[in-house]
Amino acid sequence: MPDPPPDSARPATISQRLADEIERHIHEGAYRVGDKLPSLRELAQLHQYAKNTVVAAFEILVSRGLVEPRRGSGYYVVGKPAARRGEEAESLGRAMDIVWLMREQLKSEPGTLAVGDGFPPVEWLADVRLDKYHQKVVRTGVGGLFRYGSRFGYAPLREHLVRKLGDFGIAVEPRQIVLTHGANEAMDIVIRYFVPPGGTVLVDDPGYYPLFGKLKLAGARMLGVPRLADGPDLDMLDRLLSAERPRLFFTQSLAHNPTGSDLSQAKAFRVLQLAQKHDVLIVENDPLADFKPVGSSRLSSLDQLERTIYIGSFSKSFSAALRVGFIACGAALASDLADLKSLIHINSSEYAERTVDVILSAGHYQRHLNRLRTRLGDATAQAAQLLQSFGAEVFAKTPQSLYLWAAFPGIDDSLTLAEDLLQQKVMMAPGRIFGVDSALVSRWSRFNVGAVLDPRFEQALAEIAKRRNLGS
Repeated sequence: MPDPPPDSARPATISQRLADEIERHIHEGAYRVGDKLPSLRELAQLHQYAKNTVVAAFEILVSRGLVEPRRGSGYYVVGKPAARRGEEAESLGRAMDIVWLMREQLKSEPGTLAVGDGFPPVEWLADVRLDKYHQKVVRTGVGGLFRYGSRFGYAPLREHLVRKLGDFGIAVEPRQIVLTHGANEAMDIVIRYFVPPGGTVLVDDPGYYPLFGKLKLAGARMLGVPRLADGPDLDMLDRLLSAERPRLFFTQSLAHNPTGSDLSQAKAFRVLQLAQKHDVLIVENDPLADFKPVGSSRLSSLDQLERTIYIGSFSKSFSAALRVGFIACGAALASDLADLKSLIHINSSEYAERTVDVILSAGHYQRHLNRLRTRLGDATAQAAQLLQSFGAEVFAKTPQSLYLWAAFPGIDDSLTLAEDLLQQKVMMAPGRIFGVDSALVSRWSRFNVGAVLDPRFEQALAEIAKRRNLGS
């Protein structure tokens, strides 16, 4: 992969200019060593910048050794590169920018429309009334709710998952499934098991930024594989596998976050051939499985978990509050991962797992999924049409995806559009958030198809279109 052009060859971004201004204040003595910088919110309001702009400026200052993050407190001036503090502390420091970003992205400002949101609209999930299931959960065996349960997780739910994965074409036994505290814990367990400090891993670029934070925390050497509209860039994947010899490649085959793209079947076969050739394991995260047709191309269904590890979740289709995910893999590896899970967390939540099992057992479940898929298909088509009416280029043409990756004409850095939209009380997710190198400028942004259809978004774009070249 060629090196990016030096900073001097690119126009300074807004975040770089803000970082330069804060650095000047530090050198002039306005901020002294030990001083706490103004909060992200204060700087955003002072300069009328988007929060992500200020986050990126803090990242730059950290990389220059002028400030350091302190968990739960903010950013403080150190004035010179911080002394080495040991591998664990250094790894946490590398992950802190992602932690900050996650915290800011999960905030909800009153009256603000989040068109870059990562979850389906609440009304799409409202018919899964969790309060209706408590008595049924208790009737499944109240005594078991006072104990830790199996290290693999609640057995009836794993039996259900055997059938569910079978519908996807993935043949498994219950002993190949480990229940986890959501898909994020599943990824964390896999990273702890396979990735030593300094170990090389491949990820989608753009990709799932919480995963990037976990890898930074583990001290991993993370390399990005460019994501195309039909899956990873095969030429780059082959070159990286040959030159870097990574142990793992983390990817999302379907409804990719953030691009919304789907892996083509032809490319899926080639990815697996490369995995075999270079002896690499593929970790396939499938958080939106319930939104896609069951026959969609998944690496794990083609490979039957020989060189793939499949991670799933119910957060998007039921409720993020349940925090139930799972890992499906070979039986020997599943046993090891279950042991590691026990060491880290003792066990996952059997109450939440029983709740999911009860929901899956109800006749209402399939009707809920049918409604979800219909809503998503309609919203995807309408959102793409709306974005294109303002001249946007939509990265991947897909019949159903929670996310659309889009770029507007005349906007080279989507952070500038984010700043304009914030003035209209609309918060978007600019592309650099999802890049392996978040300092690189991106013209792309992630849009949630449900949120895009809120009339406030079209009104905000129409207002901005008066000043910018957005559509005809």
